[in-house]
Amino acid sequence: MSRLALYALVVCVLSVVAAVVSFAQGSWLGIVWVLMAGLSSNMCWYYLKRRRVTE
Repeated sequence: MSRLALYALVVCVLSVVAAVVSFAQGSWLGIVWVLMAGLSSNMCWYYLKRRRVTE
């Protein structure tokens, strides 16, 4: 796993945790965290696929 894919995966997991906590506290700011989780998930898949193609 490339370093950038690993970083994107960590950001995705942390964003999901932040979204859950935010929604549990009744804040609508969790929507931003969900969007960030989606973006970082896509980045993770992109870097994983790019690495497979170049190998």
